[in-house]
Amino acid sequence: MKEKVIQFGEGGFLRGFVDYFFQKMKDKGLFDGSVVIVQPIEKGMCEMLMKQNCEYNLFLRGIENGEVVDEHTHINVISRCVNPYTEYEDYMKLAENPDFRFIVSNTTEAGIEFVADNRFEDAPAKSFPGKLTQLLYKRYQLGLPGFIVLSCELIDHNGEELLKCCLQYAEHWGLEDGFRTWLKEENDFCSTLVDRIVTGFPRDEHAALCERIGEQDNMMDTAEIFHLWVIQGQHEDELPLQKAGYNVIWTDNVDPYKKRKVRILNGAHTSMVLGAYLYGLETVGECLKDEKVSALLKKCIFEEIIPTIGDTEDNRAFGAAVLERFSNPFIKHMLLSIALNSVSKFKARVLPTILEYQEQKGTYPQALVFSLAALIAFYRTDNANDGEEIVEFMKKASVADILKREDYWGEDISALLPDVDKWYQMIEKDGMEKAYDEILAG
Repeated sequence: MKEKVIQFGEGGFLRGFVDYFFQKMKDKGLFDGSVVIVQPIEKGMCEMLMKQNCEYNLFLRGIENGEVVDEHTHINVISRCVNPYTEYEDYMKLAENPDFRFIVSNTTEAGIEFVADNRFEDAPAKSFPGKLTQLLYKRYQLGLPGFIVLSCELIDHNGEELLKCCLQYAEHWGLEDGFRTWLKEENDFCSTLVDRIVTGFPRDEHAALCERIGEQDNMMDTAEIFHLWVIQGQHEDELPLQKAGYNVIWTDNVDPYKKRKVRILNGAHTSMVLGAYLYGLETVGECLKDEKVSALLKKCIFEEIIPTIGDTEDNRAFGAAVLERFSNPFIKHMLLSIALNSVSKFKARVLPTILEYQEQKGTYPQALVFSLAALIAFYRTDNANDGEEIVEFMKKASVADILKREDYWGEDISALLPDVDKWYQMIEKDGMEKAYDEILAG
C-alpha cells in the first residue's frame, strides 16, 4: 500500500483521532494509503510503536443517542515510524516520494513556534515548523507537488500560524523567493478544530482489556466515542471523511465552530465545576447524576449560553451531545483537574456569554453569574490552583475589588457586583445546597 500521509506526532491524541479515521476509510475501501509517523521531539514513543509493527488497539467508549457504546478497533494503517534525530536521512527522503499528499500534526500548543536559533544545517531543526520547512524545501527543489497540511494543535488559526512560521524560517535561512511562493500557492495549510476526549493508555484497565482482545498491547489507546473535526478547506474528494460517515465539516471558516465549542462545551465545564465541588462532588460523572447540579448545568446551556450565541438546531444538538459526553461512565474526570487556572478559563469561556447576554436582553444571565460567585467562593478555599498572585489576591480581596481587575477579566466588570455579591453572600452564609435551590427556583 502506498504511503500517503506524513504524521508529526505519535501520541495518544492523533492515534485516537486522525489515525482512527484513516483506518476506517481504508477498511471501507475509501482510502488506499498508509501513514508514516515522524517523531517531532527527541524523546518519544516511536521505538515502542515499531516494536509492535506500528499496530495497536483503540477502544472508543461513551454514550451515544442514549446508548452505551464500547467499540474496539485494531489499528494497522501506520506503515512505519521515522525518528529524525537518529534517522535524519530517512526523514528527508520522505520528500522524494510523490505519493505523499497529506501532512497531519499535533505537536502540542507550544509546538507551532518560530525559534530563531534553529539553523537550516541542523539535522534536524529543533522546532516542528523548522523540521517541516527543511522537508518542504527539499520537496520544492525536486519539483514535486505540495501537500494538504492538517494542523491539529489546539491554538487559534493553527494552519495559518504554521504557514507563518515556515515562511519566517524561509526568510531567516535566506531561502529563495520561489520557495516562499511555492509554500503559499502549492500547499494548503488548513486550520482545523479537533474535538474528542482521548484518555490515552488505560493503565487501570490494561490487563483486562488485553485479556479481552487476547494479546498484549503496550501502545493501547482509549477515547470517548464523540468526535468532531472541522477543517478549513474543501478536500472531501481526496479525503472522503464525510462519505465514510464521520462528523467532519469542511468549511471556509473554522471560527464559528470554535466559538460554539468554547462557549457550550468549555463554558459548561467551567460554569459547573466550582459550585459542584463546593457542594461536595468530586467528578463530572457525579455532577450529571445529581439532580440540582445537572439542572443548573442544563439551565446554563439551554437557557443562557445557546440563546446568546444562537438558538439553532445545530447548537441545541451540540448542547445535548455535551450532556452525553459529561455522562460518560468510562471517564473519571476530576473537578479539581478542570478547576486549574479557573480565572483565565472563566474570562475566555463564560464571561463573553454573560456580557453578550446582557447586551441582547438588558439583564444578566443569573445561572452564569451564579457560577462567577461560586468561583470567588472556591478561591477562598485552599484548593484553588492558579498563579500565585491570583490565588493570594482572590483569597483576601472583596468581591468588588475582584470584579475591578481588568487584568483578570479583560475589562472592569463592576456592573456585575449586585448580582454576583447576592449569590456570593448566599453561598457563604447559607451553603451551596441552599444557593442551588434559590438559583433553580428563579
